[in-house]
Amino acid sequence: MRARAIMVLGTSSHVGKSLLTAALCRIFAQEGYRVAPFKSQNMSLNSAVTPEGFEIGRAQALQAEAAGILPTVHMNPILLKPMGNMTSQIVVRGKIWGKLTASDYHLRRVEELLPVVRESYEILAAQNDVIILEGAGSPAEINLKKHDIVNMRMAELADAACLLVGDIDRGGVFASLFGTVALLDPHEQDRIHGFLINKFRGDVSLLEPGVRMIEERLNKPCLGVVPYLPQLTIDEEDSLGLPSPLSEHSEPWVISSDPARPLRIAVIALPSFSNFTDFDALRAEPSVSLRFCRTAGQLANADIVILPGSKQTADDLLWMRSEGLAPLLTDHARTGLVVGICGGMQMLGEEIADPQGMERAGVILGLGLLPIHTTMQPQKVTRISSGQLIATSLFSQPTPSVPISGYEIHIGETRYLEGAKPFAQLETESTADSLLDGCTAHEGRIFGSYLHGLFDDDNFRHIFLAAARAFYGLARDMSLNHWKQQREESLNRLADTVRASLDMEQIFACAGLSYSAQSNKETQS
Repeated sequence: MRARAIMVLGTSSHVGKSLLTAALCRIFAQEGYRVAPFKSQNMSLNSAVTPEGFEIGRAQALQAEAAGILPTVHMNPILLKPMGNMTSQIVVRGKIWGKLTASDYHLRRVEELLPVVRESYEILAAQNDVIILEGAGSPAEINLKKHDIVNMRMAELADAACLLVGDIDRGGVFASLFGTVALLDPHEQDRIHGFLINKFRGDVSLLEPGVRMIEERLNKPCLGVVPYLPQLTIDEEDSLGLPSPLSEHSEPWVISSDPARPLRIAVIALPSFSNFTDFDALRAEPSVSLRFCRTAGQLANADIVILPGSKQTADDLLWMRSEGLAPLLTDHARTGLVVGICGGMQMLGEEIADPQGMERAGVILGLGLLPIHTTMQPQKVTRISSGQLIATSLFSQPTPSVPISGYEIHIGETRYLEGAKPFAQLETESTADSLLDGCTAHEGRIFGSYLHGLFDDDNFRHIFLAAARAFYGLARDMSLNHWKQQREESLNRLADTVRASLDMEQIFACAGLSYSAQSNKETQS
């Protein structure tokens, strides 16, 4: 039997579609249904790797986690990764398919990929009771609608009942809801079974007159009002959820001799910053003050400077030089602590060569802080990896050989130069061979790794923080966060809030399924 389908649409990007989809996945799973997420086309530099070694959008991996299942490439068959100059890398079913301009993709190639989307959806629909689809941006982008395969066209293909989400935190929610529905064709309007208002702060009684009026104008019910949930600590879909480096913490860190002060971590917010969720676990630690920085002033007085992953490694390195950040980083590295993740590690090396023009053709000098050389390759490495830390010193502190884990997404092949010391030894899930990863230098004051998600592991993260605090003579903080537990609690908190805020009986009825609220009653008892 083909699965029932519910689709979460939004009046714009960042209205909360991804997290509401995750919440619905968890609620349907709690109710005993086999449920899976689906987004036909995602545009994001925030990606994840499936157990089979395929790349998908990070949001769909989170939604699978919420559903209690492993992610598969069919949950996000098309992933667009912006490369600048209106060009994106096209990832189809987890592997690089091509590099196209926006116009070439939308006007010529979308129709070519529609059969792939349909097939992936049907595979999921045959395995589950219900599919929760997520739209992209707004379904009312009339300039793109003809070749849209992620909103109303996908809703029709899946015969999905659609829920329209508006974000009241941005303002203008009623106009956004009304305008979105008005721009849809009549048969598309019929698919909208109701709307909901997200991220509400304040007295809901003051909102009710507007809700009643928009219900009358749209002739559609309000399915509920979801409150704003602070400190949820769940992956954001894209960089709109990233704290702005230009507005937040504009003042530099203040010098302090207090041994109990927070550890100050500066993550350089590169123009092509990828997988910024790598640092969510660090941001959640009570002993850490972490900032995303783009200016020299914002880096002042940092303890650790981290170069994160990048979709355009050479271009981002050139940007750092043009902004004066590269010399500041090398000055900091003489006495301070520096970390590179994926593309950030490549930048810390001696040289980056791109003979086939995968990102930027030619050779560019690295920062010269790690004895490694990277050559870009046509084949992208995508795999989940785990292993052991083999560096004996981290931030000049003796370090035990502890387990580490994460996932790799990169096109660079890095070789060691004379005197290089690997960071870790890994065993991948796709091969029985062990691999060396990363590099350390200067008694571990500088290190790099290809592993995204490295800091998600509680044990390694706590060792990392203890070593950094010891290096600077700071008191060891005993108030440590447990990230995996906090993440699970956040997903349950999200699901519980959505249950309490929305008319779940009506939402389940949209899919022709019954709702008992039994799991919610058990939670409250």
